[in-house]
Amino acid sequence: MVNKRIRSLGGVVATTALLAGVIGTLSLPGRNSVDSGDIKRSAVKKSDLAPDSVGFSELRRGSVKGDEVEESSLGQVPSALRADTAANADAVGGRSAAALGTRWALIAENGTIERQTGGFTIVNCYSANANCYINAGEDVTNNGLQAQIAVANTGASPTFTGETGVAPCGATLVACAPPNTESNNVLVVAPRESDGSPFGAGTGAPAPADAPRFYVFVTGSEG
Repeated sequence: MVNKRIRSLGGVVATTALLAGVIGTLSLPGRNSVDSGDIKRSAVKKSDLAPDSVGFSELRRGSVKGDEVEESSLGQVPSALRADTAANADAVGGRSAAALGTRWALIAENGTIERQTGGFTIVNCYSANANCYINAGEDVTNNGLQAQIAVANTGASPTFTGETGVAPCGATLVACAPPNTESNNVLVVAPRESDGSPFGAGTGAPAPADAPRFYVFVTGSEG
């Protein structure tokens, strides 16, 4: 009777040992496998990671900085509502780039447009008097206007100095005499010598040989 109990107890012990060995074997990582407990902190570098092996859920919040993000992987941002000064990428202070731009034209000695950014036409230049009347293609009564003499140091009558006056013909304090010049789209430029007299002899329209080349600028309209 005792022998049977001893044999039974021995069988239980053997079975328990066998199960423990099997379970222990099952819990061990397989050959060439590593779990997180086997890795020393900071032992794995970026160069050790396979491409696309780390997903978003595995990143700590705030661990990826701006210079680590490939810009081409980002989509277009429709608006920047959290930015204090960039609520709309197409506008500055609520105004479009076109409204803030500067247009210009270069007027030659013979009263024609030599070069321009676009939209300017001559109405009357050096024909009726010593002034030049230019249609800017838009209402210029609320725009910034500027004109300046262009230096010309070759030819029979070189020009290095001079003054210009400029104003919109549609302004209350300005009267433009030639036909088709009383318009909000037309501006008048009055090129003069440094002493205020017209270029060339007399007080009338200057000859092309005496007239100066000049630039005229139209900036964005008033807000």
